Amino acid sequence: MVNQHNMEKIERMAILVDGDNAQAKLLKDILDEVAKYGKVTIRRIYGDWTTTHMNSWKALLNDLSFTPMQKFSYTNGKNSTDGALIIDAMDILHAGLIDGFCIVSSDSDYTGLAKRIREEGVFVMGIGVNTTPSAFVNSCEVFTYIENIVQEPIIEKRIIESSEKAGTKKSKAKSKDESSSAKFPKVPVEKIDKAYFMSTPEDTGIYVSQLGLNLRKTDPSFDSRAYGFQALSYLLKGIRDYEVYKNDQNSHLMVKRKDNK
Repeated sequence: MVNQHNMEKIERMAILVDGDNAQAKLLKDILDEVAKYGKVTIRRIYGDWTTTHMNSWKALLNDLSFTPMQKFSYTNGKNSTDGALIIDAMDILHAGLIDGFCIVSSDSDYTGLAKRIREEGVFVMGIGVNTTPSAFVNSCEVFTYIENIVQEPIIEKRIIESSEKAGTKKSKAKSKDESSSAKFPKVPVEKIDKAYFMSTPEDTGIYVSQLGLNLRKTDPSFDSRAYGFQALSYLLKGIRDYEVYKNDQNSHLMVKRKDNK
């Protein structure tokens, strides 16, 4: 599996799930998301498995090949899962067993862990809800919001449909577009411009994947799905000042700013 942002192969990934701070019903979607970045060889879910709170996870353990990691709650109201997950992560890191981590939690207590992993030059991503504290989000190389994973993207279909129509049909599609896209925030074109010029001072074109990497450098949580597009290339096609095309040599997607003079 090739990392879609830096085009480097991540041979082995570890996914560590804070069972007290994540939803069991989304585990399959989370696993599919992590698999985009590498082969998930270590899969662990942390929590007190003697409590009824963890029952929703039990049916998924065998189906998705996760290992339950027991951590007793010795103090009421205190999440002891954090410490167990962090200790295990450091053991895995120093054993050199993996090339990348995914921490599934919305808890800022994992900020230090993410920073420490990055200091070792190891890829680290996070997955959590959109209210996850920015400290944890910005400590990861990539942070994906659960809401972006599970929502149904609609603008990609709109762009494809409207680009194939003309005249009155196109006008009709436009009115449909305006109502369907109202649920998504405005695309931050200024942020995309900044990421584009990080790679080239001219309008000569860069790989779409490189632009994605630059966007993640400036904002680890940047995700085209937050704006209703399944992929960055579709989002770029919807911006008037950009043109997406295929490289003649390797057929990889490229993007460049149009000459609007």
